[in-house]
Formats: sequence, C-alpha cells, structure tokens
Amino acid sequence: MESGQAFRELREGKIRPVYVCCGMEAYRMNEFTEQLVSRLVEPEHREMAIMRYNTSEHSIDEIIDEAETLPFLVPHKLVIVRDSVVFASSGKEAAKIEHRPERLLEYMRSPMETTVLVFIVPHEKLDERKKVSKAAKQSDAVVNFSLLSAEELMQWVARRAEKQRRTIEPAALTELLRRVGTDMAALAAETDKLCLHAGENGTVTAQSVADLVPASTEQSVFKLTEEIAALRTDRALAIYYDLLKQREEPIKLTALLVRQFRNMLFIKELSRQGYTPQQIAGQTGLHPYAVKMMGEHIRSFSTDRLARILERLAELDYAMKTGRVEKSLGLELFLMETGARGG
Repeated sequence: MESGQAFRELREGKIRPVYVCCGMEAYRMNEFTEQLVSRLVEPEHREMAIMRYNTSEHSIDEIIDEAETLPFLVPHKLVIVRDSVVFASSGKEAAKIEHRPERLLEYMRSPMETTVLVFIVPHEKLDERKKVSKAAKQSDAVVNFSLLSAEELMQWVARRAEKQRRTIEPAALTELLRRVGTDMAALAAETDKLCLHAGENGTVTAQSVADLVPASTEQSVFKLTEEIAALRTDRALAIYYDLLKQREEPIKLTALLVRQFRNMLFIKELSRQGYTPQQIAGQTGLHPYAVKMMGEHIRSFSTDRLARILERLAELDYAMKTGRVEKSLGLELFLMETGARGG
C-alpha cells in the first residue's frame, strides 16, 4: 500500500501487526513510526514498550523472540527494526549476521496481538526474489514511501500550515520549494517558522518566504547554473558573492557545480534516449522535482558545452587544490569566462 493509505488507517485507529516500510523518503517514514508510537504507547511507557533492533547487528531469531514475548506492564509493544539485509540485501552487511528468514515467515502467518513489528527498509524497493518480501506483499504489510512529487510536497506543506491555522499562498509554496528544495525536514522547519511569523489565522505570502527563508547552498548553486545557462554573468557573480559572504568554501562550491553539471549531462543524454522524467529520477537517484527543474534549462546547453564546462571545472579543482590559483579568484574567473564564452 502507499504511505497515504497507511497514514489514513492510523488516523482511523486501524493498526496492522506487521509493517514493512520501504522507500527513500526517510522523513515520512520517521513520521509514520512516530505516529505509530503515539497511537500505541503512552509517553511515560516508552522505555518499556519500544524495542529497537538492526538486522546488521541482530539476528531474526533475536527479533522474533522479542516480538513473541508478552509486553511487561504495558498493553502493547512496538518492535522497530532497521533492515538492509532481510528484505533488501546490501552486500557486506548481509554476511555479518546469520538470519533464518523462515522464522520470520512463521511469525508473519501468526503474529502476536500485543506486538506491532515494524521493519524500516531504506531502499527504493524490496528484493522481490525473497520469500519474506513476497509474503509481506501478499499480507499487505508493505508500505511504500516513495519520494513525493513537487505537487504532493506543496500539498503536504499546505496541510502542515492548515494544522497550525494558517494559509499559505500558491506563489509562496512555489518560492519555498525553489529556495529550500525537496528535503522534507528542511521544508517542515521553514514552514513552521513562516507560520509563527504569520500569526494565528494569518497568511504566508511569497514575500514573507523571500524575506525569511534563505536559499540553501544547493539551491543557490542550482540558480547559479541557471544564470550560466542564460549567459547572465552579472547575476551569476552576484549569487557567488552572496555565497562567499555566507562563508561557503570555493572548493565546496566547485564540487557542487561539478555534480550539478554532471547530472545535467546525464539528464540530457537519458532524455535523448527517450527516458521519462520519472525513469531518469530512478536512474540518477535525483528527486523527480530536481529532474523537472533541470530539464527546463538544459535546453540552453549542448552536450559539447556541458562536457567542456565539466572539463574546465576539473582543471579548476586541480588548480585550487595544488595552490596554482587562489580559490575564490579562480572560481570567479571561471564564472566570468564561462559567461563570456558561452561555456
């Protein structure tokens, strides 16, 4: 099932005996776990009622022994297991501990009524070749926490503001995503700050976002590449000077530019091969929103231009690290020359 359905069930008081939470959206996964805790366990009983395990350190036998043990002085027990081995193998970790998945299969057929067993699997999907993965899917225990689209993120932010009795303008939502990016923890923190500023029954405007929310370094570098694409050297330099004022290291900024232009080259090549934005996100590990945003301005770059920029950034990085060029001046000259030459 999708995460939205799992959250709805929790609100309705329906709690399953076993959950296998998988996906790359860690914030939502943690949010779901916390809501499970608040539904099942009184704050003063957390020490006795919540048990945490990791399949890289604990065997399935230990975990199931815990799950089958009756809770002590509390009505329910929550056993939370971080896993990259049992449901989704990840190389070296799999060899550390010997697991008997058949024990978990037996438990899933007849789980304890007083225990809720939760597996947290920080992988895009389960290894569907495994019997435990198939059994979890058949029992509808799998909850998918895939990355939210830009529209879903905006809806989530708007709901968070509504819970605090505030409204947030559509333009403010767009500006917030542009400045913060897709990190849900950062979006939550900035939304709460904006709501506090707006006051009860107030409205969060695009202007308040511009005034109160600084752009993250990654988003500033994204904007920098956009200005380079448009050959707006003066604006690119203005962003760079602002980053220097924030004490950002030129070597770090160069590395971020390399990553940005490399991703743009990947996206351009995959688009040429007919991949959809969603497929590109899966291939590159980028958020779909980032793929969409990059796709809008890579049209200004030819493949050759992107390759030349990456080559010059590699030379700049080497020159910085060997002391052949002063770091801040070196990156400034790169921006000026790239704008003047068009790459």
